[in-house]
Amino acid sequence: MSVQIPTEVAEVRLTYRNKVYAADRPQIRSSHHAYQVFWDNWEEDTIGLFETAYLLLLDRANRVMGWFKVSQGGMAGTVVDAKVIFATALKARASSIILAHNHPSGQLRPSKADSELTQKLFTAGKALDLPLLDHLILAPEGGFYSFADEGLINH
Repeated sequence: MSVQIPTEVAEVRLTYRNKVYAADRPQIRSSHHAYQVFWDNWEEDTIGLFETAYLLLLDRANRVMGWFKVSQGGMAGTVVDAKVIFATALKARASSIILAHNHPSGQLRPSKADSELTQKLFTAGKALDLPLLDHLILAPEGGFYSFADEGLINH
């Protein structure tokens, strides 16, 4: 007696639509450049209300290929899933990434969870040859904290 084994499977497609020429994309040369791109694109009405995480996807010349909202939480935190970050970066064919999130309280000092997440993403990025260049924390009134500038991300 033969058993029928299902053979139909779901198709997976990868797409990336880029409508901005490489020469017209901002190039990240420092944490301040990254901060400016995040700040200029952040939802102004929610930066002081919800904790949100965004990702910059960079090409080999550190030009911004795109930006992606990773998560949005409440006033005291948001869940950042490393699988979502790296799936997005791989799909966009990024060469490196920069993560940022805001602290609605205005406190720029990273929490223990912020530091642990940064280390986790740094380690995973190294294994995938898709480095995390920096992790920024933004405050609603302006200003930022850079893990790289503080020596907490070592390449």
